[in-house]
Amino acid sequence: MHEAHGFSTRAIHAGQEPDPLTGAVVPPIYATSTYKQDGVGGLRGGYEYSRSGNPTRTALETCLASIEGGARGFAFASGLAAEDTVLRALLKPGDHVIIPNDAYGGTFRLFDKVAARWGLRYTAAPITDLDAVAQSLDQGTRMIWVETPTNPLLNIADIAELAALAHQNDAILVVDNTFASPYLQQPLALGADVVVHSTTKYLGGHSDVVGGAVVVDDEVLAEPIAFHHNSMGAVAGPFDAWLTLRGIKTLAARMDRHCDNAEAIAEFLAGHDAVAEVRYPGLSTHPGHDVAGKQMKRYGGMISFRHKHGEEAAVEMCSRTEVFTLGESLGGVESLIEHPGRMTHASVAGSALEVPSDLVRLSVGIEDPGDLLADLRQALGS
Repeated sequence: MHEAHGFSTRAIHAGQEPDPLTGAVVPPIYATSTYKQDGVGGLRGGYEYSRSGNPTRTALETCLASIEGGARGFAFASGLAAEDTVLRALLKPGDHVIIPNDAYGGTFRLFDKVAARWGLRYTAAPITDLDAVAQSLDQGTRMIWVETPTNPLLNIADIAELAALAHQNDAILVVDNTFASPYLQQPLALGADVVVHSTTKYLGGHSDVVGGAVVVDDEVLAEPIAFHHNSMGAVAGPFDAWLTLRGIKTLAARMDRHCDNAEAIAEFLAGHDAVAEVRYPGLSTHPGHDVAGKQMKRYGGMISFRHKHGEEAAVEMCSRTEVFTLGESLGGVESLIEHPGRMTHASVAGSALEVPSDLVRLSVGIEDPGDLLADLRQALGS
């Protein structure tokens, strides 16, 4: 699929040419662990064992690279498996990484409880403050790791500025693009070296598959990632790859609807008496609004807000919604509500990354916007 084609065309067709034998327009699920060889070392299409390569996974990886504007894509069993492989492939014990001081709880746990035992050092810094990030650099810094927007506070990192800072200091920039999706944001085009995703979220889009992805545009980085992808083995299975491909086909259409609904809800919450603060990059009051407008196509489907009446009121509100489902994860067609402090970000409790106890996070789905607004209105008690 030619890179000159538009986003949706590539999302539907890249890596997914009709089957040459049957003409099937959807890639088959190659549910096989091994492949017949035409003599010793005579591989058909390069396939020998499905940990090393599977045609369904290849289709997904080709599509991932295309929609992120990269040269190589890698599909993993989960987003955290993707993150762990990036760390093992590109760093060594003793290296230093700067991470967001409001990182996703699972990412923080990976650095703090897993990678630190391997000898990796990290510093948590406010990624919205370039000077603070620069002051966190040391002689061993080899990577700056950012989410933008961040989870769950929706802070915005300036990807181009952080990429320049990283490269000036012999480090690479990794961007977790899960919240934005490739449709809304293209980190590689802004100077990032590595993009990671939880494909469980917007890429899969239907809350029915767990997966992760890494995309790079540099073969020097791709080679160690490919080696560790195979050697560590946390690869996407063929059915998971097929489900994720199915989701990607409608990514652009879904993201526009997610954004439409989120914009309406953010405006409603910003005017509600029970809401102390709304964290949504699309609001002009958001401190990262201008940067988001520069590097994002639209502002996404995630909203966080602080309940004016405190933690218990926030928790109670989460239990009162009827259209919004109380649950972890995000990015599916259905709207979800959660209390990060007790749910997705419980792993950062007591740390410097602890989130406000009165915070509520919404993953705004694609239902009728009137129903979503009515549900929040009754749950907030007005």
